[in-house]
Amino acid sequence: MSMETNDALAQPDCREEWWQRKWMNSGACLGPRHLKVALVSMPFASIVHPSLQLGLLNSVATASGFASNTFHLNLDFAKRVGAELYEVLCSHRGRMLGDWLFSVEAFEAAAPDHQDGFLEAFADDIRLIFPKTENAVDMLRKLRREDVPQYLDSLLSGIPWGDFDVVGFTSTFQQNAASFALATRIKRVFPNVIALFGGANFEGEMGIELVRSIKCIDCAIIGEADEAFPELLTGLQAGGNPADVLGVAFRRGREVCYRPREKPFDRIEELPYPHYDEYFSRAEALGLLPKVGRRGVPLPFESARGCWWGQKSHCTFCGLNGKTMQFRSKSPKRVVDELTFLATRYRSFRFDAVDNIMSASYISTLLHQFSEEATDYELFYEVKANLTRQQLKSFRQGGVRRMQPGIESLNTKVLKLMRKGITAAQNVNLLRWSLYYRLDVIWNLLWGFPGETREDYASQLTLLRQIIHLQPPWVAGRIWMERFSPIYDEKDKYPTIFVQPEASYRFVYPKECDLDQLAYFFDYKFKDTLDEDAYLPIGNQVRAWQEAWATSSKPSLTYRAATDFLQVDDTRYKDSTGVYTFTGPLVRIYIACSDQAQSPKYLRDKLNLKCAEEEIEAALMEFCARGLMMRDGNVFLSLALPATPDR
Repeated sequence: MSMETNDALAQPDCREEWWQRKWMNSGACLGPRHLKVALVSMPFASIVHPSLQLGLLNSVATASGFASNTFHLNLDFAKRVGAELYEVLCSHRGRMLGDWLFSVEAFEAAAPDHQDGFLEAFADDIRLIFPKTENAVDMLRKLRREDVPQYLDSLLSGIPWGDFDVVGFTSTFQQNAASFALATRIKRVFPNVIALFGGANFEGEMGIELVRSIKCIDCAIIGEADEAFPELLTGLQAGGNPADVLGVAFRRGREVCYRPREKPFDRIEELPYPHYDEYFSRAEALGLLPKVGRRGVPLPFESARGCWWGQKSHCTFCGLNGKTMQFRSKSPKRVVDELTFLATRYRSFRFDAVDNIMSASYISTLLHQFSEEATDYELFYEVKANLTRQQLKSFRQGGVRRMQPGIESLNTKVLKLMRKGITAAQNVNLLRWSLYYRLDVIWNLLWGFPGETREDYASQLTLLRQIIHLQPPWVAGRIWMERFSPIYDEKDKYPTIFVQPEASYRFVYPKECDLDQLAYFFDYKFKDTLDEDAYLPIGNQVRAWQEAWATSSKPSLTYRAATDFLQVDDTRYKDSTGVYTFTGPLVRIYIACSDQAQSPKYLRDKLNLKCAEEEIEAALMEFCARGLMMRDGNVFLSLALPATPDR
């Protein structure tokens, strides 16, 4: 949604007084002094690392000649309620619990749930979020009625907000209500302060609706802020018209005025380095971080934007890139220089890439350089799962220690329904060699796609039982429907019985807010999906898998080989551990299917076997019957890993 209004037709209301003062008089300006900016991160952003949004925009503002300060105020709330509880609230995504905690302070009389009906409506979810807390409901009620207002009052009195001309709030996931609550307090005391908003929660129509319906918002940057932010500050300094700044939305009368930028920002190579000084000084002053010579905090960095795979084939359930799918990456040299700067300035060797997907070229360039220079970085990246053994070895040598591959399923047919462009055998192989090269893998197992069959999950269940020696998924469950995802946008391809904003939104936002426009998560039901009972065995097996990995003696499946002699040690199941012994051509067949999945024809030709393909396939099926191999279509993959490490 985008619109422009005619000045002569605009009907100002009480929310437009600021615009009347600042911009609608042609001679208005902020005065002779240089404009000062505060950039704020509120709950519920994680406290385990600084905000890249604040760090980068602070540098952008400074490079453009504006005095800028950052305030990681999420740290203050974590200090008040306890870091462990705070991180639980941050990591929860199912219900709008974090926003609900701040909704009364954000919307005051207009808040929809003064009587804490949320706690009753979502009691089951609360028990799952806080399984070890006896009085979780009482704890949450206290947070909402006592800790939240006291926290906001302390922020209002503890920071000289009147010294700033612009206070900018970054908002992703459940940061909206806390940001609105503080902005409301600031503007009540300092009405001339401009409340600027941006971030993923203000992408597309969500941002337009929030600007329209939330009183404390003076303006918002919709989409990427690298150009719009300094242009807006320059316009404010000069007394210009906000309508001249593409990508900025604001109210004029009762309408929202907004003109989008024509294309995503494509000069990320030129961006300044992010600065995190205030995060560390605040966290250390609050006692949330120790003052040490070498820090273990993961530093966020950005080496690419968009998704190169999504440009080819948008995964059906993914809404993360919003309207900026175009892939752009920094040169390896720029990334090396940036990480050198960050490591030196903040004394940490841990880095978390915020990229939605690693640039494929980085494996042979960036990681190779890190390996050649023998840097001691510990990197996290999101990656496509079609990585080979050799590439995963390069990951290890180049400093990658944690990664999030887009696995999502271990059934090739379901992966096609997802548009993943990968097979089950490739996903399992990634799990195998990641374990071998000691790479921590964060992955999810998802279900609920139109077109699935019970047979798809029966075969997947068998496979899950056989690969219990590999790292289990973090989460297993039904897909969420996210705004901007194909299953939300392409309604003709994914017909539904109903789609509506996730139920807890109505306990957070006032009635005047159009939830259909501002919600990111949706409740839904497709016309062509399985009943929930079809997935129960998968969920139960994943829990058993996770429990097995929580023990000191994890399941394993390894092999040792000599010429025409192979032994496989199997400790996957406590009640049936054993050793398998193979000799002759079976040894070569098994090892040939270890690096990657192979077909019977390939094995016959590659190994020069003097037998028919049918005989080779029969031998492969015997391996499968023992749970030592998996079959995926016409290819077979060995499941055991070499017992000798680091080859």
